[in-house]
Amino acid sequence: MDDDDLPRRQGDALAALTRQPLDPLSIDELDERIALLQAEIERVQAHKAAAGSFKASAEALFRKG
Repeated sequence: MDDDDLPRRQGDALAALTRQPLDPLSIDELDERIALLQAEIERVQAHKAAAGSFKASAEALFRKG
């Protein structure tokens, strides 16, 4: 089995992102990066909230039965 066949470990993309040098980026590029990261944070938070709601609904369903 090749490494490409294995699922990626969580954090690989984040680890790669944190290793990127920021010095070559302009102020505009930094602002764009911040906006993209903030949008991703909001997306992850929304997914987390939805997952929590789904889990709570499922637990409530099984408690009734």
